[in-house]
Amino acid sequence: MNWGLDMDKLLLIGVVALLIVGPERLPKAAATFSRFVRRAGEYLRETKTKMKDELGPDIDEVDWRKLDPRQYDPRRIIRDALFEEPAFDAGTAGSATVSSDPVVHRPAQHAPRTRETFTRQTPPPFDPEAT
Repeated sequence: MNWGLDMDKLLLIGVVALLIVGPERLPKAAATFSRFVRRAGEYLRETKTKMKDELGPDIDEVDWRKLDPRQYDPRRIIRDALFEEPAFDAGTAGSATVSSDPVVHRPAQHAPRTRETFTRQTPPPFDPEAT
């Protein structure tokens, strides 16, 4: 940690607070702020304890970075969804397998895929359970 930089920031915040609040009311404002920070810390600790009690001991084993939505590129997800092979084939009814992994990583294809065109005779697939 760079304590010098942190101390500079704290000093700047103190000077701004002194100018805004005034020297007479600064001790009371500092006490109020410290009570707020203490209560917020207690609230966070209580919330963490309640979550562990309700979700059980397995919550510590979860890799939260894998569940972070910021790691996914929406363009890649949409591209993969548009060009993926259908998971269910009418010719092999009953033998379709569905992956439990929400993001399927596929090796790069060398040949570009063509888009399927739909007409009245060949409409796009429809999933009644998805609506």
